[in-house]
Amino acid sequence: MTEKPIVALDMPEKEEPLTDRQKKYLDVCVEKLGFIPNVLKAYAWHSTKFEAFTSMYNDLMLGDSGLSKLEREMIAVTVSSANHCYYCLTAHGAAVRQLSGDPKLGEQLVMNYRTAELEPKQRAMLDFAWRLTKEPEAIDEPDRQALRDADWSDREIWDIAAVAAFFNMSNRISAATDKQPNDEYHSMAR
Repeated sequence: MTEKPIVALDMPEKEEPLTDRQKKYLDVCVEKLGFIPNVLKAYAWHSTKFEAFTSMYNDLMLGDSGLSKLEREMIAVTVSSANHCYYCLTAHGAAVRQLSGDPKLGEQLVMNYRTAELEPKQRAMLDFAWRLTKEPEAIDEPDRQALRDADWSDREIWDIAAVAAFFNMSNRISAATDKQPNDEYHSMAR
């Protein structure tokens, strides 16, 4: 069986080459993960797009927030489940397994976050992320108040919404390009 390409689009080779700093970023991925995530390879043809993606990702997923790294990954998986995004379910499902130390939680979030035994605060977070993904036009003050009632601050509600919105965008790029996950993700933290 031949290996599928990273994306189904024939992108121009190095239309806007990566900067030295961006190449170093990829080297750090190899150092920390042992591989370069295909999402980064998919953006590597254009340094401006690569910079925009990695800057937003790093801010949302690694930056200062009242949400833990695990909670942000849980949002990524829940949104990706709603959108049936193979790439993100595989990559971020692995992150949930790794950060939580619980392979069952990763699988539950991939299939149906409602089956997981979650703290009420996390359940409210994922309910909001799911609704924002499936019915964005229906989000109203009671949805935000439900998060406040679950002890999320308005600043944290912003972060929940921003992570959910980012992964909705990322899921759609993945779907449009048939982006494939790295094989390494399938066996991580199992």
